[in-house]
Amino acid sequence: MTALRRRVSIGLAATLLLAFAGQDIAQSRTLRDHKPHHAVKAAHAMPVQGIDVSYWQGDIDWHKVRSAGIRFAFIKAAEGGDHLDPKFLENWEAAKRAGVARGAYHFVYWCRPAHEQALWFMLNVPPDADALPPVLDVEWNSHSKTCPGRVSRELALAKMKTMLDAMQAHTGKRPIIYTDPAFHREVLAGEFAEYHFWLRSVAAQPQKIYGKRRWAFWQFTQTGHVPGVKGKVDRNAFNGTERDWERVLKWLMSSR
Repeated sequence: MTALRRRVSIGLAATLLLAFAGQDIAQSRTLRDHKPHHAVKAAHAMPVQGIDVSYWQGDIDWHKVRSAGIRFAFIKAAEGGDHLDPKFLENWEAAKRAGVARGAYHFVYWCRPAHEQALWFMLNVPPDADALPPVLDVEWNSHSKTCPGRVSRELALAKMKTMLDAMQAHTGKRPIIYTDPAFHREVLAGEFAEYHFWLRSVAAQPQKIYGKRRWAFWQFTQTGHVPGVKGKVDRNAFNGTERDWERVLKWLMSSR
């Protein structure tokens, strides 16, 4: 290689490094946390960042969200067997137009039959080929005044299996399971190893709470700040590299 070519190559490499550094700095300035926790600091440095939203976030400017560095969003679709999030379809279409990969999630009501909830999800969530896998959100909804918050472990697992099978049949993709520490400890420990998990852990890294559970997504704060979203929003990180994420998206585009 001639001296001139070496200088050009070095100059180009330096330019690219500065560009990527600039992107990282810009992201760190726009994606913030209103109440950061030191124990989840590692999540902020993970390369593929996301959010999860519902009607509580109000009107979202998805183009601003994407420009801020958000790559994916989990959007609330349904609860139980008769509630559709008022903003679901609006967010579903707007996120896609802005170039944000999105998946729909269903919040389980333990008092409702699983087949009713599965049907409700299927009636209201489009089986878009380019969407992320659907999410089954399983927690103890003990604050509900109309729906019992708990059932037996055996019944909870049976309900989940019915819904997971139906969601996969509807979308053609194996669902993701979202859960929190209490439900995982009391119901899910050692179960559903063949599924990807999205774990809530806002005061520790996931392995501190969930042990050896393999996970794909980490919900690390509920007090995030993201341009395009008014107020606080849950922030998430994908457990992988940029290349891993691109492989996921390529697989989605080629599936079905």
